[in-house]
Amino acid sequence: MTPNARVIAPCEHRPVDRVPIYHASISSRMASIVLGREAYVGGGIQQWREAVALWNGEDAHREFLERTRRDTLELPEVLDTDLVRPWYWRLNEKPARRIDEHTFLYGDPERSWRVMRFDPGTELYQTVDRHPKVETTVEDLEAEVGLLVERLDSYDPKTELLYQDVVEALKVYRGERAVPGLGVGIAVPNRSQAWIEMVAADPALVKRLVDAQTEYVLRRIGSYADLDVRVMLGGGDMATNHGPIYSPKAFREIMVPNLKRIVDACRALGKYYFFASDGNLWPIADDLFPIVDGYYEIDRRAGMDLKLLRERYPHLTLIGNISSHTLHRGTTEEVVAETLSCIEAAKEYGSIIVGCSNLIVGQTPEENLLAMLETLKQER
Repeated sequence: MTPNARVIAPCEHRPVDRVPIYHASISSRMASIVLGREAYVGGGIQQWREAVALWNGEDAHREFLERTRRDTLELPEVLDTDLVRPWYWRLNEKPARRIDEHTFLYGDPERSWRVMRFDPGTELYQTVDRHPKVETTVEDLEAEVGLLVERLDSYDPKTELLYQDVVEALKVYRGERAVPGLGVGIAVPNRSQAWIEMVAADPALVKRLVDAQTEYVLRRIGSYADLDVRVMLGGGDMATNHGPIYSPKAFREIMVPNLKRIVDACRALGKYYFFASDGNLWPIADDLFPIVDGYYEIDRRAGMDLKLLRERYPHLTLIGNISSHTLHRGTTEEVVAETLSCIEAAKEYGSIIVGCSNLIVGQTPEENLLAMLETLKQER
């Protein structure tokens, strides 16, 4: 089977010649070990690299884009993943001021600005200061929804970077490896305390936000109609190890109707919709899993188990379940055992694509990364 066929078969609940592989994300440091050179992939480090490139001029930014493209598209070949990740984080916004090697200021230095700093140890690029420092009001949130709705009239998904990266990956792989559709997730913004509070205080406003997000997603799905994309990676982080960060009732009333619309739109085009979230999703499992075709970022440490999921929801295709935490903090023996358990579940139950459920973090011991990759190579 080709890698592409090896991904589609689990979606259609057909047997495969060997267990398919997909890793949700990988840090630059870990990818550099695999590629044997500094790898232009990862999370915040890519946003910082782009800030440096933009600061240094058009030629530097052009070089950043080319190195990112090269490494992003070579990595699945070296890792031998059947489903590829065609995109890593970007921040195409030129800074207004460079404060030091790792720190940039964005915006108007005299009026409204934010400062972002890169931490080489964690590869994070985060806001560390901003001005003015004001509390988000309900009026701000209403304006955010209003702007989202207003911009929909002129929205063209084919101009987005995500779409362009998918198209580029399709050209490179030519049907050999499966390329997913991206940008089809909906969520209550999980990093916004104001929006999370609104789930209880003003659910109608939150529903307007998610309804608007859904309209954008439906247009993105339509833009993939003529592309050789069958797997649509959506969802949206909404849980911790203890359960969802808002009530199952709110999920049922706000998210479920919109997810149904999205899944129906995907199925009408012969595509499969996968939902992603870290954390314990069991409290909403019976509302979520009967709707969607697949589930990824499956969080083993939060109690999301491959075998139990396949038994309870036999229609569901699963991706992942090797824990980032085990790779980062576990022994080599624990990494091998966890990898083997996922492979065994895939062989016994079928319709499972194995890999690291989330980011292979930069602090992962090299021997743990290599142990997982070697076990997958030998045992799949």
